Amino acid sequence: MSIAGPTAAMTRNWASNVVYGAANVVAPGSLGELADVLGSAGRVKALGSRHCFNTIADTDGVHIVSSALPAEMSIDSGRRVVRASAGMRYGDVAPALHREGWALANLASLPHISLAGAVATGTHGSGDAVGSLASAVAGVELMTADGELRTYRRGDADFEGVIVSLGALGIVTALELDLVPAFEVAQTVYERLPLDAVLDDFDAVTGLGYSVSMFHTWRDPGVVDQLWVKRRADAPGGPPERVLGAAKASGKRHPLPDVSAESCTDQLGEPGEWYARLPHFKLEFTPSNGEELQSEFLVPRRNAVAAIATMRDLAGRVAPLLQVCELRTVARDDLWLSPAYGTDVLGIHFTWKPDQPGVELLLPLIEQALEPLDARPHWGKLFTLHGAEERMPRLYPRWNDFVALRERLDPRGVFRNDYLTQLGL
Repeated sequence: MSIAGPTAAMTRNWASNVVYGAANVVAPGSLGELADVLGSAGRVKALGSRHCFNTIADTDGVHIVSSALPAEMSIDSGRRVVRASAGMRYGDVAPALHREGWALANLASLPHISLAGAVATGTHGSGDAVGSLASAVAGVELMTADGELRTYRRGDADFEGVIVSLGALGIVTALELDLVPAFEVAQTVYERLPLDAVLDDFDAVTGLGYSVSMFHTWRDPGVVDQLWVKRRADAPGGPPERVLGAAKASGKRHPLPDVSAESCTDQLGEPGEWYARLPHFKLEFTPSNGEELQSEFLVPRRNAVAAIATMRDLAGRVAPLLQVCELRTVARDDLWLSPAYGTDVLGIHFTWKPDQPGVELLLPLIEQALEPLDARPHWGKLFTLHGAEERMPRLYPRWNDFVALRERLDPRGVFRNDYLTQLGL
């Protein structure tokens, strides 16, 4: 087992806007070594792909490098699940599944993120009928603070509470994910849709494909800059030539204006493997770490049109700090702390310029505007923690059940940090 002070690569998150406070970084090479660390450490947090923009993964104790545990993956065709080590990345698991004729129902924009981190924060892809990455979890194995290895499977007591865990319950060591037969996707981009027309027929627009994203810079509040439609290749018909009067893009596009699309997954309606089209970006390209900040708020679908109209009203305040805003839908689930708990949702995702003071000044305005619409923040992105201890029980009906679960599984507070404390956990 490697034990050392934090290396330069481990002292900051992906965007370099968070400097971690860990005294040590530990890379256990086995579950036995992991149990030894938990038995001797005061405070502990897992360190994955570091793609969170807040302090959810920070600690003043020991950081455990989850990817140091053996990377193992096995497919159970009878149960239609894959068991994979929690520190593995979606971009590594997906091609291996495809070679065996299987797929995951959904992927996030980036294939670079780890399984455990994405699931624990409720990270999602897009699709009216497709749930978040966490909703695909059929089983989870985690090690609690006392070194006990526990397994929860769908149908077990507390299963819905341990999935989107915010890292508060233990170190997740493996996940079982639902599988579907492998499929192909074709991606088509449309440019400059009139926003009023989108709002008038919102369901029709988001229903154009298996996964649909709208990108808006809010520089021209009345126009959606780009619409990305990802259709299954086996879906009947083909992509429309125009959507609400907007034509197909003449070439490959990046979500950000005037940025090379080389790093983006292939478009122009050309079918390809599910794992090479559902993400927006290719695994072989390094994302733009250090060049952006992110926030996201998920509102119940019944409030989607009102939420977009609210953002249009704030366009003049948002646009100067914004690189791009993405709008996409996610299907409901029953996971206690999932932003899609109990309701289909619209995700309003902000990719900000790397100006944290400016973003922190703007966030309360956005949150206040979206609060009447029951907006829930993405756990891994920037939002206002002040007052969260009072807000979260209103937004999450099973909040107090999760608090009780955390107290049972981690009575010593080994996995607590300032972030969880401010949430009331």
